[in-house]
Amino acid sequence: MNNLKDAPILITGGCGMVGSHLADYYAEQGQRVVATYYTHPTIRLEEVLDKANYVPCDVRDSKMVTDIITQYKPLIIYHLAAQSYPTVSWEKPSETMDINSGGTINVFEAVKSLRKKDPAYDPVILIACSSAEYGASLKPENVPVTEDTALLPLHPYGVSKVAQDLLGFQYFANDHIRSIRVRIFNTTGPRKTNDVASDFTKRAVLFEKGAIDSIATGTLTTERAITDVRDLVQALVLLAEKGVAGEVYNVCGSKSYRIADVLTMIEKIIGRPLPHRVDPTLIRSTDEPVIYGDSGRIISATGWQQRIPLEQTLTDMIAYWRAIL
Repeated sequence: MNNLKDAPILITGGCGMVGSHLADYYAEQGQRVVATYYTHPTIRLEEVLDKANYVPCDVRDSKMVTDIITQYKPLIIYHLAAQSYPTVSWEKPSETMDINSGGTINVFEAVKSLRKKDPAYDPVILIACSSAEYGASLKPENVPVTEDTALLPLHPYGVSKVAQDLLGFQYFANDHIRSIRVRIFNTTGPRKTNDVASDFTKRAVLFEKGAIDSIATGTLTTERAITDVRDLVQALVLLAEKGVAGEVYNVCGSKSYRIADVLTMIEKIIGRPLPHRVDPTLIRSTDEPVIYGDSGRIISATGWQQRIPLEQTLTDMIAYWRAIL
């Protein structure tokens, strides 16, 4: 990237779990970062304030997005800002679509607007898409799914991610904006909330502290391939450097685990059994039996490798919860 050190990197959704770890990475590299956040960050803002120039932004506000991109002229834009919870999307489908698809339109339109004044402006935009786009295609006989697998989302969140994905392609095809779409499979790590690994590790620490006497679970028979967030950050950075504009890439862990096995790993880490009970409210009406993708395309393009085993991820998450609870 020409003049990369002179221009900041922009991370929308910089106070999400992935965005905060991406800011961590670039801070260690000495790279200037501008990161946006919305009113209610999903992580503790004080953990990351020294890693980037954090600016408030609602990606639904086209003027706000345009002003930020015009002011900073980033050469790499990681578009991570999203309503990222499938369960919330059932309750707020319109809001989910507005944030995810509308926010994506605003980012690309801001680049188009700036190009009218500065035709040489040519950023790469990485869009955080999702394995939820595959939906009903995620059957045991189909996995690991490739990028050519049919997109059959099962909830409004998945639909919104398909919209983001296809918007990225059409802005590349029609406006020659260098978009790279990244279909991210289950990813977790310190600062994560509201997924199986974060819920289980948090509750395990609360159990250790005597605050609860058992762990509530949903379905334990489903299978998930899980990637550590720090490995995902490496994938995103490599794609910004080596990814092919207009292309789409799966980023997925190399092994799938039954949710029951994740619970067993946590018991081993804390050195004691965890009483658990199924909570019917945690069982989704539609849930993919297995989520597992083929990462061959990104490996071939960039040499990316998953380096951090799930046991280490869970250990680090438990240490995180012990420090803040």
